[in-house]
Amino acid sequence: MPDIRLDGTVAIVTGAARGLGQAMATGLVRAGANVVFTDIDDAALATAVAAAHQPNGGKALGIRCDITSRADCERVVAETLGEFGALHVLVNNAAKGQIHLERSPHTRSLNFWEADPEIWQDVIVTNVNGTFLMARTAVPHMLREDFGRIVNVTTSLPTMQRRRNSPYGVTKAAIEAETLIWAQELKDTGVTVNSLLPGGAADTDFVHETSRRELAAMGRTLLPPSVMVPPVLWLASRQSDGVTGARFVGKLWDAALPPSAAAANAREAPVLLPADDGR
Repeated sequence: MPDIRLDGTVAIVTGAARGLGQAMATGLVRAGANVVFTDIDDAALATAVAAAHQPNGGKALGIRCDITSRADCERVVAETLGEFGALHVLVNNAAKGQIHLERSPHTRSLNFWEADPEIWQDVIVTNVNGTFLMARTAVPHMLREDFGRIVNVTTSLPTMQRRRNSPYGVTKAAIEAETLIWAQELKDTGVTVNSLLPGGAADTDFVHETSRRELAAMGRTLLPPSVMVPPVLWLASRQSDGVTGARFVGKLWDAALPPSAAAANAREAPVLLPADDGR
Protein backbone atom coordinates (compact mmCIF):
# COMPACT_ATOMS: atom_id res chain seq x y z
CA MET A 1 0.00 0.00 0.00
CA PRO A 2 1.35 3.45 -0.83
CA ASP A 3 2.29 5.40 2.27
CA ILE A 4 -0.51 7.55 3.71
CA ARG A 5 0.83 10.78 5.13
CA LEU A 6 -1.07 12.52 7.91
CA ASP A 7 1.07 15.61 8.40
CA GLY A 8 -0.90 18.26 10.29
CA THR A 9 -3.41 15.74 11.61
CA VAL A 10 -3.96 15.68 15.38
CA ALA A 11 -5.10 12.46 17.04
CA ILE A 12 -5.85 11.06 20.48
CA VAL A 13 -5.44 7.32 21.04
CA THR A 14 -6.71 5.88 24.31
CA GLY A 15 -5.09 2.84 25.87
CA ALA A 16 -1.93 3.69 23.94
CA ALA A 17 0.68 2.41 26.38
CA ARG A 18 0.77 -1.10 24.94
CA GLY A 19 -0.86 -3.57 22.58
CA LEU A 20 -3.22 -2.43 19.83
CA GLY A 21 -3.30 1.14 21.12
CA GLN A 22 0.45 1.51 21.08
CA ALA A 23 0.68 0.05 17.58
CA MET A 24 -1.97 2.42 16.21
CA ALA A 25 -0.66 5.50 18.01
CA THR A 26 2.90 4.80 16.87
CA GLY A 27 1.72 4.17 13.30
CA LEU A 28 -0.07 7.52 13.27
CA VAL A 29 3.05 9.31 14.53
CA ARG A 30 5.21 7.66 11.87
CA ALA A 31 2.71 8.82 9.23
CA GLY A 32 3.28 12.41 10.37
CA ALA A 33 0.35 12.95 12.74
CA ASN A 34 0.74 14.64 16.09
CA VAL A 35 -0.59 12.09 18.55
CA VAL A 36 -1.62 12.22 22.17
CA PHE A 37 -1.05 8.83 23.77
CA THR A 38 -3.35 8.32 26.78
CA ASP A 39 -3.39 5.55 29.35
CA ILE A 40 -3.69 4.99 33.10
CA ASP A 41 -0.25 3.34 33.29
CA ASP A 42 2.24 6.21 33.58
CA ALA A 43 5.41 4.15 33.26
CA ALA A 44 4.27 2.18 30.22
CA LEU A 45 2.92 5.37 28.67
CA ALA A 46 6.28 7.11 28.95
CA THR A 47 8.01 4.12 27.36
CA ALA A 48 5.52 4.00 24.46
CA VAL A 49 5.87 7.72 23.76
CA ALA A 50 9.67 7.56 23.80
CA ALA A 51 9.66 4.63 21.38
CA ALA A 52 7.32 6.41 18.94
CA HIS A 53 9.64 9.26 18.03
CA GLN A 54 11.43 9.04 14.71
CA PRO A 55 12.65 11.33 11.90
CA ASN A 56 9.91 12.55 9.52
CA GLY A 57 7.25 11.59 12.02
CA GLY A 58 4.84 13.73 13.97
CA LYS A 59 5.03 14.57 17.64
CA ALA A 60 4.07 12.13 20.38
CA LEU A 61 2.75 13.40 23.69
CA GLY A 62 1.74 11.26 26.66
CA ILE A 63 -1.09 12.33 28.96
CA ARG A 64 -2.42 10.14 31.74
CA CYS A 65 -6.18 9.64 31.44
CA ASP A 66 -8.83 7.53 33.13
CA ILE A 67 -11.55 7.46 30.49
CA THR A 68 -14.21 6.75 33.11
CA SER A 69 -13.59 10.24 34.48
CA ARG A 70 -15.38 13.04 32.64
CA ALA A 71 -12.88 15.52 34.09
CA ASP A 72 -9.94 13.48 32.76
CA CYS A 73 -11.48 13.26 29.28
CA GLU A 74 -12.09 17.00 29.22
CA ARG A 75 -8.55 17.69 30.45
CA VAL A 76 -6.98 15.49 27.76
CA VAL A 77 -8.95 17.18 24.98
CA ALA A 78 -8.13 20.64 26.39
CA GLU A 79 -4.41 19.81 26.62
CA THR A 80 -4.46 18.39 23.09
CA LEU A 81 -5.99 21.60 21.76
CA GLY A 82 -3.56 23.67 23.79
CA GLU A 83 -0.54 21.78 22.49
CA PHE A 84 -1.52 21.22 18.86
CA GLY A 85 -4.36 23.68 18.22
CA ALA A 86 -6.79 21.13 16.79
CA LEU A 87 -8.27 17.65 17.16
CA HIS A 88 -9.12 15.57 14.10
CA VAL A 89 -9.01 11.91 15.13
CA LEU A 90 -10.08 9.98 18.20
CA VAL A 91 -9.24 6.28 18.46
CA ASN A 92 -11.27 4.73 21.28
CA ASN A 93 -9.12 1.74 22.15
CA ALA A 94 -8.85 1.72 25.95
CA ALA A 95 -10.74 -1.18 27.48
CA LYS A 96 -10.78 -3.84 30.16
CA GLY A 97 -11.32 -7.52 29.41
CA GLN A 98 -11.97 -10.93 30.91
CA ILE A 99 -8.54 -11.11 32.46
CA HIS A 100 -9.67 -8.60 35.10
CA LEU A 101 -12.47 -10.95 36.12
CA GLU A 102 -10.15 -13.94 36.20
CA ARG A 103 -7.72 -12.21 38.52
CA SER A 104 -10.38 -11.29 41.06
CA PRO A 105 -10.50 -13.49 44.18
CA HIS A 106 -14.27 -12.99 44.17
CA THR A 107 -14.74 -14.64 40.77
CA ARG A 108 -15.69 -18.32 41.10
CA SER A 109 -16.04 -18.81 37.34
CA LEU A 110 -16.60 -16.77 34.19
CA ASN A 111 -20.27 -17.71 34.16
CA PHE A 112 -21.97 -14.38 34.69
CA TRP A 113 -23.68 -15.43 37.95
CA GLU A 114 -20.36 -16.51 39.47
CA ALA A 115 -18.29 -13.53 38.33
CA ASP A 116 -17.18 -10.73 40.65
CA PRO A 117 -20.01 -8.18 40.25
CA GLU A 118 -17.76 -5.21 41.07
CA ILE A 119 -15.31 -6.08 38.30
CA TRP A 120 -18.17 -6.93 35.92
CA GLN A 121 -19.61 -3.47 36.37
CA ASP A 122 -16.18 -1.82 36.15
CA VAL A 123 -15.58 -3.40 32.73
CA ILE A 124 -18.95 -2.07 31.51
CA VAL A 125 -18.23 1.43 32.83
CA THR A 126 -14.73 1.53 31.32
CA ASN A 127 -15.50 0.14 27.90
CA VAL A 128 -18.94 1.60 27.20
CA ASN A 129 -19.09 4.78 29.28
CA GLY A 130 -15.43 5.61 28.68
CA THR A 131 -15.90 5.40 24.91
CA PHE A 132 -18.92 7.69 25.22
CA LEU A 133 -17.17 10.24 27.44
CA MET A 134 -14.17 10.58 25.12
CA ALA A 135 -16.34 10.87 22.02
CA ARG A 136 -18.73 13.31 23.68
CA THR A 137 -15.82 15.56 24.64
CA ALA A 138 -14.05 15.40 21.28
CA VAL A 139 -16.94 15.77 18.83
CA PRO A 140 -17.87 19.44 19.42
CA HIS A 141 -14.33 20.46 18.41
CA MET A 142 -14.49 18.27 15.30
CA LEU A 143 -17.85 19.75 14.32
CA ARG A 144 -16.39 23.24 14.41
CA GLU A 145 -13.79 22.11 11.85
CA ASP A 146 -16.35 20.24 9.69
CA PHE A 147 -14.00 17.27 9.87
CA GLY A 148 -13.36 14.48 12.28
CA ARG A 149 -12.74 10.78 12.61
CA ILE A 150 -13.84 8.52 15.45
CA VAL A 151 -12.51 4.96 15.33
CA ASN A 152 -13.96 2.56 17.91
CA VAL A 153 -12.01 -0.63 18.50
CA THR A 154 -14.33 -3.62 18.78
CA THR A 155 -14.18 -7.37 18.21
CA SER A 156 -15.60 -10.14 16.06
CA LEU A 157 -19.26 -11.11 16.26
CA PRO A 158 -18.44 -14.66 17.54
CA THR A 159 -16.35 -13.13 20.34
CA MET A 160 -19.27 -10.94 21.40
CA GLN A 161 -21.44 -14.02 21.75
CA ARG A 162 -18.95 -16.54 23.09
CA ARG A 163 -19.82 -18.42 26.25
CA ARG A 164 -18.19 -17.07 29.41
CA ASN A 165 -17.17 -13.89 27.61
CA SER A 166 -19.34 -11.39 29.39
CA PRO A 167 -19.04 -8.60 30.19
CA TYR A 168 -16.33 -8.08 27.53
CA GLY A 169 -18.53 -9.33 24.68
CA VAL A 170 -21.44 -7.28 26.03
CA THR A 171 -19.37 -4.10 25.98
CA LYS A 172 -18.11 -4.62 22.45
CA ALA A 173 -21.66 -5.19 21.22
CA ALA A 174 -22.60 -1.94 22.95
CA ILE A 175 -19.72 -0.11 21.27
CA GLU A 176 -20.89 -1.41 17.90
CA ALA A 177 -24.29 0.12 18.68
CA GLU A 178 -22.59 3.38 19.68
CA THR A 179 -20.75 3.38 16.36
CA LEU A 180 -23.92 2.88 14.29
CA ILE A 181 -26.02 5.38 16.24
CA TRP A 182 -23.36 8.10 16.34
CA ALA A 183 -22.64 7.66 12.62
CA GLN A 184 -26.30 8.43 11.90
CA GLU A 185 -26.36 11.40 14.26
CA LEU A 186 -23.21 12.85 12.66
CA LYS A 187 -24.28 12.20 9.07
CA ASP A 188 -23.27 14.97 6.63
CA THR A 189 -21.22 16.84 9.26
CA GLY A 190 -17.79 15.75 8.02
CA VAL A 191 -17.31 13.69 11.18
CA THR A 192 -17.35 9.93 10.63
CA VAL A 193 -17.61 7.04 13.07
CA ASN A 194 -16.37 3.55 12.23
CA SER A 195 -15.29 0.45 14.09
CA LEU A 196 -12.06 -1.46 13.65
CA LEU A 197 -11.14 -4.91 14.89
CA PRO A 198 -8.10 -7.16 14.46
CA GLY A 199 -10.09 -10.12 13.12
CA GLY A 200 -8.88 -12.62 15.68
CA ALA A 201 -7.04 -12.80 18.97
CA ALA A 202 -4.16 -10.35 18.94
CA ASP A 203 -0.88 -10.81 20.75
CA THR A 204 -1.58 -8.46 23.67
CA ASP A 205 -1.90 -8.80 27.42
CA PHE A 206 -5.67 -9.12 26.94
CA VAL A 207 -5.08 -12.75 26.01
CA HIS A 208 -4.50 -14.68 29.22
CA GLU A 209 -2.35 -17.80 29.43
CA THR A 210 -5.30 -20.20 29.39
CA SER A 211 -6.52 -18.75 26.09
CA ARG A 212 -3.01 -18.81 24.65
CA ARG A 213 -2.72 -22.52 25.42
CA GLU A 214 -6.16 -23.24 23.95
CA LEU A 215 -5.37 -21.33 20.76
CA ALA A 216 -2.01 -23.09 20.41
CA ALA A 217 -3.72 -26.45 20.82
CA MET A 218 -6.06 -25.54 17.96
CA GLY A 219 -3.13 -24.51 15.78
CA ARG A 220 -4.15 -20.86 15.81
CA THR A 221 -1.57 -18.10 16.03
CA LEU A 222 -2.06 -14.69 17.59
CA LEU A 223 -2.24 -11.71 15.28
CA PRO A 224 0.40 -8.99 15.59
CA PRO A 225 -1.01 -5.65 16.81
CA SER A 226 0.39 -4.09 13.62
CA VAL A 227 -2.61 -5.43 11.64
CA MET A 228 -4.51 -2.40 12.95
CA VAL A 229 -2.12 0.18 11.53
CA PRO A 230 -2.90 0.32 7.77
CA PRO A 231 -6.69 0.56 8.27
CA VAL A 232 -6.43 3.16 11.04
CA LEU A 233 -4.20 5.34 8.84
CA TRP A 234 -6.75 5.14 6.02
CA LEU A 235 -9.65 5.85 8.36
CA ALA A 236 -7.79 8.87 9.77
CA SER A 237 -7.13 10.27 6.30
CA ARG A 238 -9.18 12.21 3.78
CA GLN A 239 -9.21 9.07 1.65
CA SER A 240 -12.00 7.74 3.87
CA ASP A 241 -14.26 10.79 3.39
CA GLY A 242 -17.92 9.81 3.52
CA VAL A 243 -17.30 6.33 4.94
CA THR A 244 -19.18 6.01 8.21
CA GLY A 245 -20.99 3.38 10.28
CA ALA A 246 -18.79 0.59 8.89
CA ARG A 247 -16.68 -2.22 10.37
CA PHE A 248 -13.15 -2.90 9.17
CA VAL A 249 -11.09 -6.02 9.88
CA GLY A 250 -7.37 -5.45 10.26
CA LYS A 251 -6.18 -8.88 9.16
CA LEU A 252 -8.11 -8.56 5.89
CA TRP A 253 -6.20 -5.45 4.79
CA ASP A 254 -4.14 -6.32 1.72
CA ALA A 255 -1.18 -3.96 1.55
CA ALA A 256 -0.58 -4.94 -2.10
CA LEU A 257 -3.82 -3.21 -3.13
CA PRO A 258 -4.43 0.51 -3.57
CA PRO A 259 -5.87 1.97 -0.33
CA SER A 260 -9.45 2.22 -1.58
CA ALA A 261 -9.41 -1.39 -2.76
CA ALA A 262 -7.72 -2.57 0.44
CA ALA A 263 -10.39 -0.79 2.47
CA ALA A 264 -13.17 -2.39 0.46
CA ASN A 265 -11.53 -5.78 0.97
CA ALA A 266 -11.25 -5.24 4.74
CA ARG A 267 -14.77 -3.90 5.16
CA GLU A 268 -17.05 -6.40 6.83
CA ALA A 269 -20.46 -6.96 5.27
CA PRO A 270 -23.19 -5.43 7.44
CA VAL A 271 -25.63 -7.57 9.37
CA LEU A 272 -29.05 -6.87 7.88
CA LEU A 273 -31.62 -5.85 10.48
CA PRO A 274 -35.40 -5.63 10.17
CA ALA A 275 -36.94 -2.24 9.46
CA ASP A 276 -37.11 0.08 12.45
CA ASP A 277 -40.50 -0.26 14.10
CA GLY A 278 -39.83 2.46 16.65
CA ARG A 279 -39.19 0.20 19.61
